[in-house]
Amino acid sequence: MRQTQGSVVCGSCGKLVGINEDKCPYCEAWRPGLFGWAPFIQGLFGRRLDLVSLILMTCVTMFAVSLLLEPEAIFSGGGLFSILSPGSRALYQLGMTGGVAWSEGWWWTLLTANYLHGGLLHILFNMMWVRNLAPVSTEVFGPARTFVLFNVAGVTGFLFSNVMSALSNFGFASPTIGASGGIFGLLAALIVYGRRRGVSTMERQLWQWAIILFVLGFVMRGVNNWAHFGGFVGGWSAAYFMGFIDEEREGTPILLTTLILIILTFFGFVMSFVQITEALLGG
Repeated sequence: MRQTQGSVVCGSCGKLVGINEDKCPYCEAWRPGLFGWAPFIQGLFGRRLDLVSLILMTCVTMFAVSLLLEPEAIFSGGGLFSILSPGSRALYQLGMTGGVAWSEGWWWTLLTANYLHGGLLHILFNMMWVRNLAPVSTEVFGPARTFVLFNVAGVTGFLFSNVMSALSNFGFASPTIGASGGIFGLLAALIVYGRRRGVSTMERQLWQWAIILFVLGFVMRGVNNWAHFGGFVGGWSAAYFMGFIDEEREGTPILLTTLILIILTFFGFVMSFVQITEALLGG
C-alpha cells in the first residue's frame, strides 16, 4: 500500500516527482508523495470510490438502520410528514446533534447529523436535491471538493443552528438532523461558480432555487432554517477557497481532507452509538 521509492504524480500539477520530495519542484506543493501514501489515496478516490454515491448510500443506510433500531416508533407519529419516522432514541444513537449531544459536547454529531433523516418524505426530498446538485458540483469542483463542500456546509449549518437555538432556549439546543445544510452549501458553491465565470443564466436559476427553498422552510413546520442559512454561508465561504477542476487538479491535500472527513464521520456514528447505548444500559 505504501510506496517508499520511485516516482509519483503530483496531485497539484500532474507531473512526475520523487516519492520522497519535500516540495514539488514544479508547483512547490508540500509533500506531493505524502510520505509514500499519495499513490494509495489517489488510487482510492480515482478508481474505487464514488463520493456522490457514498453520500446517497450513507443517508439511505442510516435511515434504514434508524428504523430498525426503534421499530416501535415508526408508526407512532401522525400526518403526511411522519410516514416512516425514526424514533428520537435511534437518531441519538446514530448521531443526531443538538439536545443531549449539544449539552454533552459531542462535536462529532455536527458531521453525523448530516446523514440522518426524520421521515420518508424528508429523505426523499433531500436525496433528490443531492442527486441533482452533487453531479453538477462534481463537474465544476471535482468529486473530492464536492464532498468537502457538502460536509463543511453541513457542519457550519448545524453549528450555527445549535448556537442560535441555545441562545433562544436558555442554553438548550433543539435536536436536529438532515442533509439540507449540505444541500444549501452546494447551491451556494455553484452560485459562486456562476458569478466567477459570468454564467448569469446559471446563477439566476440557482438563486431562484435557493429563494424558493428558503421560503418553503418558513412555510413548512419543523424545518431548521438556521441550518439552511448556516449551510449556505458555509458553502459560499468554502467555495471561495477552492479551485475549479478545469483550473486546478484535486491535489493530495484535498483528497486527504476527504479521507479524514470519512474517518471522522464513521468514528462519530460509532461514538454516538456507544455513548447512548451505555447511557441506556446504565439507566
